[in-house]
Amino acid sequence: MTDLQKRSLLKLAALSAVASAALIGCGKKEEPAPPPAAAPVAAPAPAKVEPLKIAFAYVGPVGDGGWTFAHDNGRKEIEKEFGDKVVTSFVEKVPESADAERVIRDMASQGNKLIFGTTFGYMEPMLKVAADFKDVKFEHATGYKTADNLRTYDSRTYEGAYMAGVIAGKMSKTGTLGVVGSVPIPEVVRNINSFTLGAQSVNPKVKTKVVWVNEWFNPPKETEAATALINGGADVLFQNTDSSAVLQTAEKMNKRAFGWDSDMTAYGPKAHLGSAVINWGPYYVKAVKDALEGKWATGQTWWGVKEGAIDMVSIAADVPDDTKKRIDEIKAGLKDGSFSIWKGPIMDNTGKELVAKDAVADDKFLGGLKTYVKGVEGKVPGN
Repeated sequence: MTDLQKRSLLKLAALSAVASAALIGCGKKEEPAPPPAAAPVAAPAPAKVEPLKIAFAYVGPVGDGGWTFAHDNGRKEIEKEFGDKVVTSFVEKVPESADAERVIRDMASQGNKLIFGTTFGYMEPMLKVAADFKDVKFEHATGYKTADNLRTYDSRTYEGAYMAGVIAGKMSKTGTLGVVGSVPIPEVVRNINSFTLGAQSVNPKVKTKVVWVNEWFNPPKETEAATALINGGADVLFQNTDSSAVLQTAEKMNKRAFGWDSDMTAYGPKAHLGSAVINWGPYYVKAVKDALEGKWATGQTWWGVKEGAIDMVSIAADVPDDTKKRIDEIKAGLKDGSFSIWKGPIMDNTGKELVAKDAVADDKFLGGLKTYVKGVEGKVPGN
């Protein structure tokens, strides 16, 4: 190949390279590779919701078979209803004294945000503690004083007392009934009177004797009081105390009696005429639901047969059918509002009119009752 031919080939190769470059320059621009995708960020774990800590102060032992036993059943209803959303605890046998304030204050200091005090004598201590723990909600049973973070609740135990009276009036052979009273406050006076009114609805000549023990739970004193009533002629006994001692005494002395606050049939099956029981479960479930949902507010609640809080259960087999039917009628009337226990005329045992004819006593009247109705012997202590 000559030098001229070599130059021609080199020139042709150079022109081809230039043409190729031009063609590439005029074509589609090459896209850069996309950046690598960012690593996914994990969503934050939901904050763990701490359970609501709830504490109960009990005046008696949980095994008293009556008042405190009924409250503790209500506490167990809370656990059953709300599961791991709540944690409950209790202190039993807390006296109505300076110890009550110490115990309740300790409950608040330990992080409990809902505290129930289950007896009248805790009212002033709870008010003091509530003032120092504004972020804690307090619930006081049977009291009448409230605060922004303290409310009261109660059961219409007088409805159960009235039904017991109806049975007692029918079953008494002597016409003399006996009541073992705990502490002479309106709640207890109201129950004694309602029991007597119930008995008088069956037998207008019935009389009621009362022995006070001035304590809520003291089985030896209750036994002594029951024995004195039986020796004084009473053949059917009623109580407003917290143990089963009255029923057990009636069993031993071959008389009849009632269970109170809980079903006490097992403590004296031959003596037992029926039990006027309290079911605290519905209220306790409502109170906890209010707290969990942020709907809790101060106020006063008083529930009875209508709300499922009061009942007469385990009526003895030898109680006549017409009396059992009457109890059913009373329950139905209390539920639908067609029956009123405290409807006049009602007189006290000195002959003074308490409730005028056809008038119905309101809750304010019932909450301040300090005198006996006609048929109850003696005077209310301290009145």
